Amino acid sequence: MNRHPERTEAQAHADGMTVRREVLTDAHVDRAEAGKTEFTEDFQDFISRYAWGEIWTRPGLDRRMRSACVLTALIAGAHWEEFEMHVKAALRNGLSTEEIKEVVMQSAIYLSVPSANNAFKHAQKALSEVQD
Repeated sequence: MNRHPERTEAQAHADGMTVRREVLTDAHVDRAEAGKTEFTEDFQDFISRYAWGEIWTRPGLDRRMRSACVLTALIAGAHWEEFEMHVKAALRNGLSTEEIKEVVMQSAIYLSVPSANNAFKHAQKALSEVQD
């Protein structure tokens, strides 16, 4: 069900780009936009409109909670490059380093100890890049 029936695809895209830039940074989005090709432009539009313009703008969860959910999902899928990017985004969204650690600890129980072990390695890398 569309919660914004009056909103156009262009408006969803614009809203999504705003949130995407706030969460991932202008630099990241600018790189993604600059790297678009005829082959990838539909995908970039899709994630801007749906992931960022529809899901990340819903009122049911705040950005802190969304970040915690995303971190867990990325650990589950072993998407380590995206995980590192979203560790940095989680900090921007208000999660503390301690809370990120707790998300990874929780994943050890529900996903696996090896997954959490790898997540700690990647989280530490991302956190050190932010602290530099």
